[in-house]
Amino acid sequence: MTDLLHQPTAQAPPAPTETPPVVTPDTVEVYDGTEKGSGWLFFAGTILGLAGFMRILDAFWAFGYHGALPEGLKDSVLGSSLHTYGWTWLIVGAILLVSSFMVLVRSQFARWFGLIAAAVGGLSAMTWMPYYPVWSLTYVVMAVLVFYALAAHGGREAA
Repeated sequence: MTDLLHQPTAQAPPAPTETPPVVTPDTVEVYDGTEKGSGWLFFAGTILGLAGFMRILDAFWAFGYHGALPEGLKDSVLGSSLHTYGWTWLIVGAILLVSSFMVLVRSQFARWFGLIAAAVGGLSAMTWMPYYPVWSLTYVVMAVLVFYALAAHGGREAA
């Protein structure tokens, strides 16, 4: 049987002969993000896209739903047909998706289109407020945050 304690060990690597370069604040490139407000613009574009996708899913649900309708739907803003809501949500979802893409590519026109899309998204959520208040209020809060992001940080870039 061999003695494990007396086995030869590996040699340590030789010490480096070169000194590492001196790091000074002038030689280091620090990643400082991008221009001010870019995070808010990314947030706005992402939320517009997610809201648009969710609105399109809501539209597909409305077109395919064959169950009992909520009790107060006959007196609602857009009438008593879920197909009317479905078409409204499909159009709003398409507007939100287009504005999302435009905001993410930083088009100046996108700021204004996004502001209008956020307002339309928030207002369209209010039509369903009596039936699903938490979900509708979530849409409205997101629309307000997107509106803020585009209004405060969506201006022209500094030259």
